[in-house]
Amino acid sequence: MACKGCIVGESGLCSRQRAEVEGLLPPLHFGSVINFGARSVVPFRGTFDHTLDAKNRLTMPSRFRDALKDGVVLATPIDQKPCVSVWRPEPYQHYTSAALEGVSPLSSRKSELERFFYGYSHETELDAAGRVMIPSMFAEPTGLSKEVVVVGVGDHLELWDRNRWSEHRPALLSGVAEVTARVDQAG
Repeated sequence: MACKGCIVGESGLCSRQRAEVEGLLPPLHFGSVINFGARSVVPFRGTFDHTLDAKNRLTMPSRFRDALKDGVVLATPIDQKPCVSVWRPEPYQHYTSAALEGVSPLSSRKSELERFFYGYSHETELDAAGRVMIPSMFAEPTGLSKEVVVVGVGDHLELWDRNRWSEHRPALLSGVAEVTARVDQAG
């Protein structure tokens, strides 16, 4: 069979063959990958106490830095919780595209959603020390102070003021219990 791709190095393997072999290797990044249809998502898990420095920079938890090496999108969450969402650029684009899919381009609803998604987001990168600067447009409305909590939310992270997170946790935990009770009753 002739190779339809390029020869990889001096191995004699067609690039297509090499890709088939690489599919058998374990992932080279942290954690596992979740497949959601045509896209894969690196799940962010855990809750981490951190601090903002004097310049409003957050040192990202080391376990997430590799996943965020291609940049981050800071965004206001759609549910208006007092936190900052931290996304990788590609999943944020998938998220916003899915939210806008099917909405008429002539609709004022689409215009408002686009203003929200793109006007209340900011693309940036981690610096050499693994820090990201949190602009005041996010820090002030969420009440972020020096003491913060980084929360894994699956396909993205959330950055909370530590006191606000402590206030929100009981409602979150009781809310989950309520939702699961409703699911049990429906089943």
